[in-house]
Amino acid sequence: MTKLIPALLIVLAPLPLAAQPVEAVTSTVQTADLDLSSKSGQRTLDRRLFQAIAEVCGTASPSDLAGQNKVRACRSDARGRFAPERDQRIAAASGQPIEVAAR
Repeated sequence: MTKLIPALLIVLAPLPLAAQPVEAVTSTVQTADLDLSSKSGQRTLDRRLFQAIAEVCGTASPSDLAGQNKVRACRSDARGRFAPERDQRIAAASGQPIEVAAR
């Protein structure tokens, strides 16, 4: 019976750590110095966004499949959240009208 108690303590010890709130990790991408109406400026913005995503989502060991899946999901989620703002900023910089069509 005494061997069971230390085993339970090892299993239960991480539980209080899991109950702690997770802090959001953010990164600010500067755009004021970019000409978003040019392909070069858009490529630079995409590069900066890619770097910011890598920074906030981190990496996982190649042997940690669950960790790799979490990183992949984080990156996909981050791209989905900033894509509309990216497109809006590029459209505003182009000065071109936006054509809307319906079927």
